[in-house]
Amino acid sequence: MGKNEGPTADLDPRALIVEAYKIEGIVEADCRSVFFDWALGASVDRDMVADTKALLAFYEADAPDHPMTKVLREGGSAMPQGRRGGRKGPRRAN
Repeated sequence: MGKNEGPTADLDPRALIVEAYKIEGIVEADCRSVFFDWALGASVDRDMVADTKALLAFYEADAPDHPMTKVLREGGSAMPQGRRGGRKGPRRAN
C-alpha cells in the first residue's frame, strides 16, 4: 500500500481504506484490521468520527454492501471522543 493521491487523500493518506475497497473477496475481519491500522496511524489532531463519516459518505453509494462500508458505518457511530483510560484516566471509587 502506498500514498493516496485521490479524492480521499486528506482522510486516508496511506491509502489503507481505498486499497481495502479494491481487494477482491476481503472479509469484515480484515476490514476491521485495516480500519484499526488506519485509526492508529492518524494524527492526534484529526476528528476521527468526522473523518470516518466522510469516508463513509464517499464510498457508501458505490459499495453499500462492501464489508469496509459496514465497518465504517459502525466506526462512525461507535468511536469514543477524547481520552478514556490509562494511568492518568479517571479513577473509579472502590
